[in-house]
Amino acid sequence: MEKIALASDQGGFEQKEALKPVIEALGYEVVDFGVPSTDSVDYPDVIYPAAKAVANGEFKRGIILCGTGIGASIVANKVRGIRAALVTSPEVATLTREHNDSNILAMAGRTTPFETNKDIVEAWLGTPFNEDDRHSRRINKIKDIETMEGR
Repeated sequence: MEKIALASDQGGFEQKEALKPVIEALGYEVVDFGVPSTDSVDYPDVIYPAAKAVANGEFKRGIILCGTGIGASIVANKVRGIRAALVTSPEVATLTREHNDSNILAMAGRTTPFETNKDIVEAWLGTPFNEDDRHSRRINKIKDIETMEGR
């Protein structure tokens, strides 16, 4: 059973908790990197460990949330090997898997309704990478940029 790294700050806590059974019902094991409540935390403190675990190969994919998803996605994308996409629709979730082979899904816990985030998770987890040459070529160019930047 594939494991999914799941993390949020307080702005994404309620949706993170509500999404756990959705992810599990799709056949995944959820490993929760936090937070355990709506108490305020600095999002890098919980997002970075989840992103690092994906980058290290402990998890194939991860799902992260904060109030807007912006801060969480910025933190995750600082980790070499991470292709985090901030997604606000199921259509974009599908495209970011097909075209970008995103390995972390970032979502907004406060500005996107739960039902939309549920649909996004289902689309993202259910969509494989399209290994067409043009998509693979672009992913390799992203990896080349990471190397050039020393990341």
